[in-house]
Amino acid sequence: MPGRRRSVEERVAILEEKISKKTAEIEVLEAQKQKLLHPITMKSVMVQAKQAGLTPEEIAERLGLEI
Repeated sequence: MPGRRRSVEERVAILEEKISKKTAEIEVLEAQKQKLLHPITMKSVMVQAKQAGLTPEEIAERLGLEI
């Protein structure tokens, strides 16, 4: 007894679902690639904070540190 054939609409819906899953996987991989290409280091954060005009005291205060 052969199974019933799926309609074109059902087959398209299945393909759309697969495309959606793959697109989500690609987005995750792209984010991982960006982290590898542009890592955030403590040094780069401190440079950015200094360029923004923050003093060491202001940085410590924003981090909730008491020095």
